[in-house]
Amino acid sequence: MLPSPRHLAFVLLTATTGLFAGHASILHAQDIPPASDTQAAPHPWRSLSPAQRELLAPMQADWDALPPRRQARMLDKTRHWLTLPPAQQDKIRQRIARWHAMTPEQRRLARENMRKFHQLPPAQREQLHHAYRQFQQLPPAQREKLLRKWRSQTIEQRQQWLREMGPRHHPPREGRP
Repeated sequence: MLPSPRHLAFVLLTATTGLFAGHASILHAQDIPPASDTQAAPHPWRSLSPAQRELLAPMQADWDALPPRRQARMLDKTRHWLTLPPAQQDKIRQRIARWHAMTPEQRRLARENMRKFHQLPPAQREQLHHAYRQFQQLPPAQREKLLRKWRSQTIEQRQQWLREMGPRHHPPREGRP
């Protein structure tokens, strides 16, 4: 069953604000300020295994400048990622590249959206995941058409669209269940 236009509007809103852009939680560890870098030893790029270097390739240019604790957190994650099938590893590599290409402001917004997402009640998170999966299952041309329509709207038009759909489909806000 295809998602309703109301569900799609909510998914479009969250997708265009970065909630699902690059799955920020995957790479969030590299941007958390470390408590103390004196406790971790640096991991130069040349010390990484070929598999780690391949997976983390989008970060190569900046790897040696990362604080040692961030390097260690990313290497901890690669231990799991390298156990995944090649297709999933490719997705992770693409997400790393997207995250690495983001501006600091885009990263801040992505982290903030992920924080808000994780504060949602489990049922709302699942509903959002479900709507997003449905959106992703649409033919690419239909997804692009919906995204173009959404992006062409002014903020006021988007807000009006959401008001017409009812409170159940509004994006989550602070203090709102």
